[in-house]
Amino acid sequence: MSDVFNISSGAAHRPWQGCAIGLLDLDAFFASVEQLDHPQWRGKPVIVGGSADKRGVVSTASYEARKFGVHSAMPSAQARRLCPQAIWTSGHFSRYRQVSQQVMACILDETPLIEQVSIDEAFFDITPGRYSKESPEAICKRISQRVSQLGVTCSIGLGANKTIAKIASERKKPCGLYLVYPEDSAAFLAPLPVEAMSGIGKTAADKLHHLKIFTLGQLAQTDKTIILKEFGSFGHTMLLRAAGKEVSSVTPFAQKDEPKSVSSERTFAQDLLSPVQIYAAIDHVAELTAERLRAKQLAGHTITLKVKFDFAHQKTVQTQLSSTTNSQSILAETAKKLLHKIWKEGMPIRLLGIGVSGFSETAPAQLSLFDSSDSKKGQVQSNQKESPDKQKLAETYDHLRKRFGSQALSYGHDLRFERHTTDTKPTAGKGSIS
Repeated sequence: MSDVFNISSGAAHRPWQGCAIGLLDLDAFFASVEQLDHPQWRGKPVIVGGSADKRGVVSTASYEARKFGVHSAMPSAQARRLCPQAIWTSGHFSRYRQVSQQVMACILDETPLIEQVSIDEAFFDITPGRYSKESPEAICKRISQRVSQLGVTCSIGLGANKTIAKIASERKKPCGLYLVYPEDSAAFLAPLPVEAMSGIGKTAADKLHHLKIFTLGQLAQTDKTIILKEFGSFGHTMLLRAAGKEVSSVTPFAQKDEPKSVSSERTFAQDLLSPVQIYAAIDHVAELTAERLRAKQLAGHTITLKVKFDFAHQKTVQTQLSSTTNSQSILAETAKKLLHKIWKEGMPIRLLGIGVSGFSETAPAQLSLFDSSDSKKGQVQSNQKESPDKQKLAETYDHLRKRFGSQALSYGHDLRFERHTTDTKPTAGKGSIS
């Protein structure tokens, strides 16, 4: 069953005129695969994540567990208190990857224009006449049905561009399809808070609020010179997105230039003060970065930590590992060691970012930090090597989903800290984060 925005403007199933960009988001993906593989777990709260006894975090919670307040990136100890009856598993990433590939194949059967942004999320272009004359709604329904036959479910948003598709995909979860016809784009976006737009975190939102701009409709109607003065070149993007006029292209990964760095960063609504808060945030940002690395099939040996203490005070520190990695646990461990080069207890932290560069064309030979005997000057040392269990756990953290964002990166210490985090900025750029 699909929902259509603004049905009153015309027939729900009127002809689609213009671009049709979809965003498929797998529902509680890791937990859903576990319930698929363990039928006795169906209908029960399932949590995929690290041990509550070892300061782990939740990677994914089934919808049954979410009813108790459990969510992604929450400290496992807190999740256990909220839902003591939950079934816990550290996850099986190779299995998740297998199901993900099957899902992407369902989309590829409909269009070659698919852009996978994470293990559980992908944009696709089904503009009428480009590869099919069939209605975009019918294609989305068929994709959803085929995904359900695999034993998992997805939510799909469909609109004229990526911004609308992403927001629409979150409107009818789980197992939903939400359509925004191109002619309804501006009306759909207008009442939404400015924070709904990808790229607008707390700092940007505060600036907009100061200008008495609270909704995307108000933003779209604001004088261009005012927005450009406050936000520079990104102001152009903001105005186009807010008006529903963004032009999105879906670029298959094979057509993209390989990035020279991959990073994620998070801005917090409330400054982080305690080591527990900061370490949990590092764990989560490392998870996001590792997920993006694996999605791009990349591994690197140069790790960069970026820390912003206030608007005017920012530091970055970097180290090199003896071998390439895309492991969440190694990124987190390295970042924590780097942190103590630039941070002292009591210093408030507003933003954390972790970047990886120095990519190898081959898979990482060894997911480990240096033994102290192998370390070089300026490199972070560790006596630990990644155990198979740690590798397995790190793989389960290949999530973000995404949120955002739902942005993948609007995390709070929930650590999507929806309460404490405001902005996530994934990047794949030409250099390390700075």
